[in-house]
Amino acid sequence: MLTLEKARKNDAQKLAEIQKASFEDESKHFNNNEIVGPIGYDSISWQEEMMQNCEYFKVLFNGEIIGGALIFVECNQVHNLGRLFIDPNYKNQGIGTKVMEKIESKFPDSTEWWLDTPSWSVKNHHFYSKCGFTKVREEGDLYIFEKTL
Repeated sequence: MLTLEKARKNDAQKLAEIQKASFEDESKHFNNNEIVGPIGYDSISWQEEMMQNCEYFKVLFNGEIIGGALIFVECNQVHNLGRLFIDPNYKNQGIGTKVMEKIESKFPDSTEWWLDTPSWSVKNHHFYSKCGFTKVREEGDLYIFEKTL
């Protein structure tokens, strides 16, 4: 069973490990083997800080943490999907799509979502498009996607 729960301090190490594996796997495949990740992706203290600064959910599959999502509420109806990550061992199974549905259901009053993702992250572009997001602009090496509900 797939569930979302608020991340807690004792989850920080596991979430950092999963982010590291997830972002490095994506980077390795789509960024010419150059290993990069977003700020704090492999830091336990950064995970703990984000748990205080945003809505940070852990993704559980049959009770095991397999990913996470960071949501920044900009106003009551606009939300930024700051980060979504799934353990590479669980990718390509439809889990990400189900997680997006669960995230949106946690914020039923939201009318707009937005996110950014690296220009080289072709798999992310496809995933977010499949989830109803549209690329609206480019900012340097980032693509900005939006979804209006």
